[in-house]
Amino acid sequence: MPSHRTFLPVVVTLILSALPSPAQLPNPVHVASGLLAGVPGADPSIRVFRGIPYAAPPIGDLRWRAPQPVKPWNAVRPSDHFGPRAMQLPIFGDMVFRSDGMSEDCLYLNIWTPAKSSTDHLPVLVYFFGGGFIAGDGSEPRYDGESMARKGIVAVTVNYRLGVFGLLAHPDLTKESPHHASGNYGFLDQAAAIQWVHRNIAAFGGDPRKITLGGESAGSFSVSAQMASPVSRNLIAGAIGESGALFGPTLAAVPLAEAEKIGVSFAARSGAPSLAALRAMSAEKLLDATRPNPFEFPITIDSYFLPQPAVDIYAAGQQARVPLLVGWNGEESGAGAILGNDPATPEGLSHALRRLYGARADEALKAFHSTNNLEVKEAATALASARFTAFGTWKWADLQARTSPVYRYFYTHPRPGEGGAVHSAEIEYALGNLSLNKHYAWTDADRNLSITMQQYFANFIKTGDPNGLGLPEWPAINRGPEARFMRLDIASNSEPILHRDRYLFLDSIPPTAP
Repeated sequence: MPSHRTFLPVVVTLILSALPSPAQLPNPVHVASGLLAGVPGADPSIRVFRGIPYAAPPIGDLRWRAPQPVKPWNAVRPSDHFGPRAMQLPIFGDMVFRSDGMSEDCLYLNIWTPAKSSTDHLPVLVYFFGGGFIAGDGSEPRYDGESMARKGIVAVTVNYRLGVFGLLAHPDLTKESPHHASGNYGFLDQAAAIQWVHRNIAAFGGDPRKITLGGESAGSFSVSAQMASPVSRNLIAGAIGESGALFGPTLAAVPLAEAEKIGVSFAARSGAPSLAALRAMSAEKLLDATRPNPFEFPITIDSYFLPQPAVDIYAAGQQARVPLLVGWNGEESGAGAILGNDPATPEGLSHALRRLYGARADEALKAFHSTNNLEVKEAATALASARFTAFGTWKWADLQARTSPVYRYFYTHPRPGEGGAVHSAEIEYALGNLSLNKHYAWTDADRNLSITMQQYFANFIKTGDPNGLGLPEWPAINRGPEARFMRLDIASNSEPILHRDRYLFLDSIPPTAP
């Protein structure tokens, strides 16, 4: 039988080995609603807080209401897993979720921080996911914030209501609203998340005066909307927009009365003629009723979150006057979206543009001029991309440059195995997350481009200027005698801005026209 002297150290060793290491200790953080326990990231110097509720669950009577405050909790709340993703149909095949299922109870955010104390005053990135306002989630690996946190940034991803849950307008909803507005609930969720971050991010080492909003596609639309909205524009220090903005023709905002008519029509088709009946429907049944047209519900000029069309707000200089890093990809949409069944020849393009623009086809042909089949493909791809997201993004940059520094990019590097720089291709490069997407056989050239892009983005988040040591100079488009943009590719360099005539032509077309 062992002596007490040999037995006691064994017991102590067993007890100590069962305890978590210092990096694994919860180290609770105090926010307005209670204590949160984070977990180490893949890099143990990074702390991760997943699934933080920033608003009350928008269920029951809170469906289609502005987000309400979180009910405080007493015990330390674990933040070791992502919250549920918003209700959505399986629309896009490139989305990979790490979320805790799907639920109408979806108003959660996630934080990655290198902070050791509440006195670090680090810059903050609040990133909104893409997905056309009908799909997506803050848990997707391509948006993961750990790589940015290693750059000295507190990174935040945000879930918000989607589709019918996030955009439905209806006369009865307008009537019950204290702001006499309805629709835009997903945008109000985002605004509530920004406000939550402003109030609480210091506890995670972030500086509430240094909040940069970022997003891609619908997330980029969202950034342009939050900058325009009186609800949130005063809390923003900088903005990043990747492929999309609230200036049409894609996802163009409509007047409240028009959005209400769409809501009334949907309610009638769904067998729920009253607001009470709509709220009584299960989330699953309500989602299923949107299958015929998931994009049916528009963004609304609601007199509250969006008091006027975004173009009017920006033209008047009433948006957040902050530095903007913004751009789009080489193949946001393909040439076939313009040519249809017409051949990829100058004659085919001429026929397609006459079909699209009628009496103004000659202007279109001049702006998208081509003399051979190769030029036809480039011109048709450029026009298709502009009609999808590039024009709205150009308009955003053009208007913001009247008041603030704007750094514009054109991303042209395809992912391995792809023929062009398609919509969303840049996300993993910009956020430093190539290693989290196992679908592609990334090369050293891809990794080097990601290092360059992420450093540009990190510099911008920290200082409002993407430039830094060892990087090709990226001039603001509104500084210096020659407007230039940054071509982001294996060899990234600034180039003179070309084809402004194309966007001026599209700018002369009513915003609701494609």
